Order: sequence, then C-alpha cells, then structure tokens
Amino acid sequence: MNTSHRCPISYESIQSTQKYSATGLALLSSRLSELHDLPFTSNDLRQESVQRASKMSIQGVQYKVSARLNIAANQFEIVDTGGDYILKPPSDLYPELPENEDLTMRLASIIGINIPLHGMVYGKDGNLTYFIKRFDRISKKVKLNVEDFAQLSQHTRDTKYQSSMEKVVAIINKNCTFPQIEKQKLLLITLFNFLIGNEDMHLKNFSLITKNDIVTLSPAYDLLNTAIAVNQTKEEIALPLNGKKNNLTKKDLLIYFSQEKLELLPSIAEKALNLIKANLPAWETLIRNSFLSEPMQKKYLSLLQKRTKVLFSQ
Repeated sequence: MNTSHRCPISYESIQSTQKYSATGLALLSSRLSELHDLPFTSNDLRQESVQRASKMSIQGVQYKVSARLNIAANQFEIVDTGGDYILKPPSDLYPELPENEDLTMRLASIIGINIPLHGMVYGKDGNLTYFIKRFDRISKKVKLNVEDFAQLSQHTRDTKYQSSMEKVVAIINKNCTFPQIEKQKLLLITLFNFLIGNEDMHLKNFSLITKNDIVTLSPAYDLLNTAIAVNQTKEEIALPLNGKKNNLTKKDLLIYFSQEKLELLPSIAEKALNLIKANLPAWETLIRNSFLSEPMQKKYLSLLQKRTKVLFSQ
C-alpha cells in the first residue's frame, strides 16, 4: 500500500495533496487545523538531542528531544523543559526506528495494552519522526509521580540489565496497590514483547505511576521490534526469565512465569493467548499496511510467525 497517501498519525487514507487526516490532527488537538513539518532534518534533530541531553530527563539509547505542540503555529516546538511530547528522529545506526516503534505500539494497542497518544510527523527533509505524548503530565502545573523499575530497585542506567523478570514481579508485589491486576498486565506485555521481538525491555522500560493514590504499571512505552532493527541480536528478552535470555519455551512463559512466579490462574494465561490469537490477522494486516519498507515488513512478519509457533505449539 502507498503510505505516501496515508496519515502517519491515524493511518487513514488521505488525498495526495494532504499529509495528515482530519482525524489524525484531531487526536493531537481539536483546535489544530493543520500541522507544519518539523523545521529540522533528521540530522538536525539528532544534533539537537545530543546538545540538549544534559538538560533533559529523557535520555536513552535512541535520540530524543522534548517538545510541545504550539497550536497557534500549527507546529511542534523543541523545548528543554515543560514538554508534553517526546520526539524520536530516525537513527543514523538502525533502520526505520520511527516506523518500527509506531507500528509496534499500535500492535500493542490492538490487544488492549495501554499506550499513550503517539504517531509520526514529517520533518523538512521528508523523513518521519516518531512522537509520543508524555503520560506523566496532567497540566503545566500538575505532574504525576512516575518511577521506573531501575529507580525502584536501586539500579542505574548503567545497570538496567542486571536484574531478572522474577525481580520485576517482586517490584510489582511490593509497590502496586492491586498487584494481581498489574501482574496480569505484565504477563500480556511479556508475551507481546516475545512475539514481536522486543529484546530490549530492561528495567528503565518498566515504570509505576501514581494517580489518585493508586499505584499501577505506567502506560507502555519504548515498544520496538529490536530483533529486526539490530539484526544481529542473539537474545529474546532483555531480563532473564527462568535464568534464560534466549530459547524461551511455552513452558517458560506460561507455566514457570505465569503460574509459578506471577501466581496467576491457568485461565488467565489462556485468556491472554486467546486474545492474541484472535488478533493475529489484524496484526498481520497492520504490519503490511504500516510505514515500514516492504523488506522490513517481511522481516517483521517472519519473526512474528516464528515466535507464534513457539507460543501456540502443543
């Protein structure tokens, strides 16, 4: 499908003279009549990310900058503080990361994983930059408390891989208001990450959010098919599960992790599997209709089919 005639926010078909659909613009703001290109090339944004890194609290492996939506100017603006959005330009090392992350987040949403508003916006060089709305901002004056699992377990950015999925469970048991509910969410996102090849779900990619004195898992973020992006990884999961980072089996995920460590009833895992299985055709359609190039779409589908055989084997 010709993605040049589709909205990168809503995925709707648009006229050749348009860049975004009315629905896509309305998702950002009901007062937005159009959206101008970012006044930066991909390289400009990468340079901005490097220069502003010391001033911002959203550093990581991917290039990213903080931004706000200036509705009067119909444009995203880069800011050092107080941003409502995070922008992630294309990488100079890994192919098609904005398209990959945007698609992967949409796949998660299909099975009910809670995700923030996100999409893609064109830069002045015609390349797409991924955007995601910050879920810890209620207003300019109100910010929700969010702590990632590295903070909660006294780890740092440098030691974010030095843990395990069992310890992730322990953090939920210790800190969440209703841990059994959150552990069901954890099972679903763990199965999802395995299926779509997200092999970089480290401690900083899990977090807890406090709202109305209730502590829950934050909306999902940084969901990416790293297996096709990196193309040389030998691991299937960032944090070991049952002492393993690869060659995970259905027993590892559904017996050991779900029943023994999460202490969930077998019916919970069965419900998660049925939900995923029912939506596999929708996933495959979305991958084929995504903004990924055709070769990357084929890699994504191939990996999904391979992992599906593991999870749904007898």
